[in-house]
Amino acid sequence: MKRPRRDPRTPSDKLNSINVHVGHRIRLRRVLLGMSQEKLAKAIGLTLQQVQKYERGATRLSASRLFDLSHALAVPISFFFDDIPEEISLQRSSQPLEEVKEPEAPLADFMLNREAQELVRAYYRITDPQVRRRIYDLTRSLALVSDESN
Repeated sequence: MKRPRRDPRTPSDKLNSINVHVGHRIRLRRVLLGMSQEKLAKAIGLTLQQVQKYERGATRLSASRLFDLSHALAVPISFFFDDIPEEISLQRSSQPLEEVKEPEAPLADFMLNREAQELVRAYYRITDPQVRRRIYDLTRSLALVSDESN
């Protein structure tokens, strides 16, 4: 028996977990670039309210809009799906979760921490990919040592 298709234009009471994840990634990249929601909206020809809905995951992104966002934020489209939790990636996108969790506290704190934002901006200004990779590896190894000592 075929399931009836849900009209994507019909508002849903529940947020789709994939849309929420992509929205958080949009916000993360925008904040790391020091870009306002207004500036992003202007860059892709939207209103501020539309960008806010995308970042909350309240509005589904079309492929063309995702393409526009990837150019405006200078990332590959795959960036928006990086670090997607396994339970979300295994879930069918047409089946919304009952409850969508906010990002973990460290990520939320990071996005509000000016020092962390400056660090990431500086990291992305490094043009040599090998140097960036070495810094990434060093940072991860220092974090592991820190975790082991606690």
